[in-house]
Amino acid sequence: MARYIDYNYDQMKMIPVAFSQQIVPGSFEHSLSWLIDHELDLSLFGFHYKNDLNGRPAYDPALLLKIVIFAYSRGITSSRRIERLCRENIIFMALSADTRPHFTTLSDFISRSPEAISELFTQIVLMCDQLGLIGKEMFAIDGCKLPSNAAKEWSGSHEELEKKHKKIDRAIQRMLDKHKKIDNQEKHAVSINRWGQRIDGVRVTDRANELKI
Repeated sequence: MARYIDYNYDQMKMIPVAFSQQIVPGSFEHSLSWLIDHELDLSLFGFHYKNDLNGRPAYDPALLLKIVIFAYSRGITSSRRIERLCRENIIFMALSADTRPHFTTLSDFISRSPEAISELFTQIVLMCDQLGLIGKEMFAIDGCKLPSNAAKEWSGSHEELEKKHKKIDRAIQRMLDKHKKIDNQEKHAVSINRWGQRIDGVRVTDRANELKI
């Protein structure tokens, strides 16, 4: 009779993880994180926070921006899905430093600052191309593809570069609009489900009262 190696799904294994080591130099996520931390002006986000003396500490806009833009680079435009990835995917966990922002936090961030996010997103794409930081990956934004070795693609007259800049702006805006639409649809679906549960609860209670009578 054949013999097999024993295995046990109930066992536990503690694996140490250094999040900084998961963001590999040369990858898009490394470039994204470095540019946001060192090259971009994020002061615009500060106007939305009034918790200097009172209230809970807020999530750093730099951290949320990294998560959202990395999600967009993978074609992900749902706050609920991004929240889940921050719990399950090691790259998202690393970019978020395992802070696990709630999907409502991500949704509010998108709804509150779409113009700032769009402008910074465009800057990041252009910087990654100019500095050659994307490596061997293909970065795609809603059908607007930017190859890693795109020096020739981005050479040309000022007018041509301006057209390409606007093309990326439009693609990013479509991603933001799509994200907000999906979030609204998911919120609506949750509201309907909760309303249905309340109705079912009332019906059960009424039925129980009828039986008592």
